[in-house]
Amino acid sequence: MSEKNQKNRVVFICFVGLMAALCMVSNYLQIRIPIGGDAGTRIHFGNIFCLLSGFLLGGVGGGLAAGIGAAVFDLTDPTFAPEFYITFIFKFLMAFVCGIIAYAGKKQGKNFGRNVVAGIAGQLTYIVLYLSKTFVVKYWIEKNDIATVWTMMIPKAATSLTNGAIAVIVAIPLTFALRKALEAAHLDQYLSLRGE
Repeated sequence: MSEKNQKNRVVFICFVGLMAALCMVSNYLQIRIPIGGDAGTRIHFGNIFCLLSGFLLGGVGGGLAAGIGAAVFDLTDPTFAPEFYITFIFKFLMAFVCGIIAYAGKKQGKNFGRNVVAGIAGQLTYIVLYLSKTFVVKYWIEKNDIATVWTMMIPKAATSLTNGAIAVIVAIPLTFALRKALEAAHLDQYLSLRGE
């Protein structure tokens, strides 16, 4: 591997680490909503930075940043810690889908229309996975009756859709603002590895 390629990889890994830290910290900006005896749900800013990771770093890099950051956040909270690995998978897939679509056709996350589709697709991926897991756990594993399950699912769906809408609305303009700053600093060349 050439010295230039090695430098590119090191800087890219640093970007992944930076975005993972932002994904983790942004989860603390939240409003918790209790639901009965359940852990509840919450409105938070974590998904903004998960999508931003996909837009800036592509599928794999963005997925790793989102998954690692969200999983580390879960590990700092006893309510979420037992399922940190599920969070890693779901948030990875959110940013991965977003990044793959945003980077398709050599757009490199620079096309507004494609980014809108990518952000919505990433969020829908996460929402479907999260709500499916919730339903399976509450209905088939915990054996709650269906009325109780729907009572828990409706607020979770509402907050997930709210989080998703906020993330798409905020992450897209933030992406273009950050890209402009990174281009001015000649750092945009490090945002993805070749082949992504």
